[in-house]
Amino acid sequence: MGKAVQFIGFVMVLQGVSGTIDRLFVQPFMGGLLNLFNRVVIPRLDFLTGYEVYANLSLAVLGAAVLVAADRIGAS
Repeated sequence: MGKAVQFIGFVMVLQGVSGTIDRLFVQPFMGGLLNLFNRVVIPRLDFLTGYEVYANLSLAVLGAAVLVAADRIGAS
């Protein structure tokens, strides 16, 4: 269970950083997979219009928190 949560946290961090890079520049490398949050979720939420970079960075920070929590739970 801990490994699955770590994997989810890792994917969240990757998608957050990748989405930020995609918003600021263009990212052709695995853009469809890594930018799923950026290209599917964010456009459907109207309150995030104009705050796409912050939303992606928040996803990365939340993913890092999930990684830390999974590591602490696994260490117990």
